[in-house]
Amino acid sequence: MKKETKRILVTGANGQIGTELTIALRKIYGEESVVASDIVVPNAESTLHNGIFETLDVTNFDDFERIVRRHNVDTIVHLAAILSAVGEANPMRCWNVNINGTLNAFNIGVKHQLSKIFVPSSIAVWGPGVPKVAPQEGILKPRTMYGLTKVTIELLGDYYFQKYGLDCRGVRYPGIISSEALPGGGTTDYAVEIFYKAVAGEKFICFVNENTRLPMMYMPDCIKAAVNLLNAPIEQLTHHCDYNVGSMSFDVKSLVEEIRKHYPNFEIEFKPDYRQEIADSWPDDVDDSDARNDWGWQPDYDLPRMVADMIEKLKLKITKKEIKQN
Repeated sequence: MKKETKRILVTGANGQIGTELTIALRKIYGEESVVASDIVVPNAESTLHNGIFETLDVTNFDDFERIVRRHNVDTIVHLAAILSAVGEANPMRCWNVNINGTLNAFNIGVKHQLSKIFVPSSIAVWGPGVPKVAPQEGILKPRTMYGLTKVTIELLGDYYFQKYGLDCRGVRYPGIISSEALPGGGTTDYAVEIFYKAVAGEKFICFVNENTRLPMMYMPDCIKAAVNLLNAPIEQLTHHCDYNVGSMSFDVKSLVEEIRKHYPNFEIEFKPDYRQEIADSWPDDVDDSDARNDWGWQPDYDLPRMVADMIEKLKLKITKKEIKQN
């Protein structure tokens, strides 16, 4: 059954989450009802071309607004962002894209009385001293520019809701693991890269140590969280852009052990770099009881099920690529 909406605009649709969330939204609402956009044009084989695609730099207000008006957009799923590791390499670009791009989305939302804006946050909002299990409410002192921008966006979401009545929604995503899009510069991306190496029979050089434990989520649950929150009645919500959502939590050593059930000879070497300090400032897990109570959040994947499914999908993906090349 299709939900009632005019048109959804997905920004950052060419990224890790955007690639698959756009597909999922088009299955729900129809291909012509979901407009994909990104500053980078997807390759010719991308499924994003199955519907409408617009090139968009979200920091350009006029272009952003023009696309919203052209397609009669009712809801913005705002994913365009610079991630943690890339953000540390260029902090000012991270601030500009993440903050000014989101402010443009919010201001367009107010100006055109949009129905909803979904903008995800991240476990990067926490910093040193956060409890092992991060609470819904607590002190946020991130040590990365990416984390700083996400805290600011959470507060802006509250502000725009209180001042303008704009329905802003978002979840604090853990590390996202996906078989479709390549890693996009996040500290948790080791948990994606490792699968590509395992399936290819290659050694993996890991940039965090084997005891690094972080909250993680498989892409199907990532999509499920976004869709469920978008469709939740507003009167049930006690938060706006900062819902904790959890799924699984594991250290690198446990992930390697699970992968070796499928590839016993898989080799890994640990060479921690600057991303180790970022990972160490984040929690081991999150308390997502408010999301579970307010809108029924419940993940579907644990570590063994995720690893098995990820390997199966990557093997199929590599086989298809080899067939095409031959």
